[in-house]
Amino acid sequence: MEALLPIITQVIAGAVGGNVASGALKQVAINAVARTIAGAIGGIGGGMLLSMVGGEAAMTGLIADGIGGLIGGGILSTIVGAVAARAR
Repeated sequence: MEALLPIITQVIAGAVGGNVASGALKQVAINAVARTIAGAIGGIGGGMLLSMVGGEAAMTGLIADGIGGLIGGGILSTIVGAVAARAR
């Protein structure tokens, strides 16, 4: 369970970040389920990227995972929404 906690944190934070970013940008090209999935995937990627760069040195593990998940989820969801809008 100890190994899954950072991944769960990243997935949840990414899903929240993806929905918030898409809502703030008023993207209607993708629905809420697609935003949540893209945000969750981006959250995992963002959390892993932040831990590779060394973001955990200044912050505790779960906080760094949450911040990386929020940022990564928001970025990937925004990219997916822009691509989907461009395709329509």
